[in-house]
Amino acid sequence: MSVLVCITGRNNEKLMAKLQDALPDVELKLWPHCDDLESVKFVLAWKAPQELWQKLPNLKVVQSFGAGVDGIPMSILPSGTVVARIIDPQLSDDMAEYVLSHALAHKLRHQNYCAEQAKKNWKPRRARKGVTAGVLGLGELGKAVAQRLSDNGFTVRGWSRSAKQLDDIACYYGEAQLASFASGLDYLVCLLPLTDSTHGVLNRQLFQNVSNDCLLINVARGQHLNEQDLIDALNEQELGGAVLDVFTTEPLPEKHVFWSHPKVTVTPHIAAVTNLDTVVAQIAGNIRACFTGAPIKNGVDVTQGY
Repeated sequence: MSVLVCITGRNNEKLMAKLQDALPDVELKLWPHCDDLESVKFVLAWKAPQELWQKLPNLKVVQSFGAGVDGIPMSILPSGTVVARIIDPQLSDDMAEYVLSHALAHKLRHQNYCAEQAKKNWKPRRARKGVTAGVLGLGELGKAVAQRLSDNGFTVRGWSRSAKQLDDIACYYGEAQLASFASGLDYLVCLLPLTDSTHGVLNRQLFQNVSNDCLLINVARGQHLNEQDLIDALNEQELGGAVLDVFTTEPLPEKHVFWSHPKVTVTPHIAAVTNLDTVVAQIAGNIRACFTGAPIKNGVDVTQGY
């Protein structure tokens, strides 16, 4: 049995070294340098090529190298394959701080004052009054963000596919309650998993329910957002601004309109960065579990996609 690491778009030398130190007796192979794919039972994956999966007849476990599993085509995996994701407690704190800081910056008009400073204008204004925030997605990260906003004086709503109950959070669920959830929001945060049903959920129809001064914060996946709908909503004063940390194409292309739009703040997918040592410990634990028949930790429901 062997383990295949297939993580594209990054240098994996440090990761491979840490994994080998943690698993000195395990054969680790790095894609595409793997001649015997039939021996692979465990794959550590991130943005793996689609053609890989059908070449793994004895696959037992797929471990995502991140909190999301949207890049893993669950419908074509061998029957019974377990899919797991990374859960890093520090990620929740980092994500909550990121969202809170941008919400407060919008409330206090920091972007406006930066623009006025560039023009040497002295133009004081009161802080924005709206404090109603909505969080799309109430998984581990979504719950942490909702709680942090609530703890800091925001009136918070949460929306999820299925019903949930959280202290101090008004919970909505299902398509029928999405418009009610969004109605009049001053801040809209997306932390949904990316599935067929959530692809493009941040669109003009949704934006028309929120307040005209609403700040959109997307820290989930770029594919959740209809980019043209956002530009149109911003240009036509249907939204107050947008903070975007994730994009359909990353890095964001140099000529993309988001770079220069006065109402858009761009950050390079840094809202919550996983600690490598934490990641390696979880991955190594699941590799040992795969080889010994023990339960895999942080598994997802492959039928739901999250």
